[in-house]
Amino acid sequence: MNLENVENKEARIDDVSAEHAAAEEKQPDQLDQLRIERDGLKVERDELKELLLRRQAEFDNFRKRTEKERSEYVQYAGMEIVRELLPVLDDFDRAMKVDGGAPEYTRGVEMIYNRMYDMLKKLGLEPIETSGKSFDPHLHQAVERVETKDAPEGKILGEFQRGYHFKGKLLRPSMVKVAVRS
Repeated sequence: MNLENVENKEARIDDVSAEHAAAEEKQPDQLDQLRIERDGLKVERDELKELLLRRQAEFDNFRKRTEKERSEYVQYAGMEIVRELLPVLDDFDRAMKVDGGAPEYTRGVEMIYNRMYDMLKKLGLEPIETSGKSFDPHLHQAVERVETKDAPEGKILGEFQRGYHFKGKLLRPSMVKVAVRS
């Protein structure tokens, strides 16, 4: 073999070794870059998952809030209808207290009143009891104050107009006569 060929082979081996060494030096840098990129993608993925979960929770809350508002609106609409019917119920109540003459007429008025009252009760109307109770400004409206020694202070002596709750909410306060110490 010739010396030149040996030198060329050695030079080529040195070139390949140098390239291999350079590739090995580049490879860790590339691995580090890929790891950094992978970690960045993981962080981005986690952020997107978090955003998705937040949006799903917000949508669920929106749906529940809308459902609740719709339910309250329907209940409120029913409350307004019942409120509009209360004067008619009051008129029937007054008509039953007056002697109407013919018993058939009185019975007919009572039947209409009872049917209407039962229907409103099924919808959620509840009367506020006043007889024997103490005055409560949240439930009663004092229309008259009577000085007396026969009843304790704040005792309800009479009712001018019945008050009502509708599904647990105050629809109309009772108009009452209240005892005041003299």
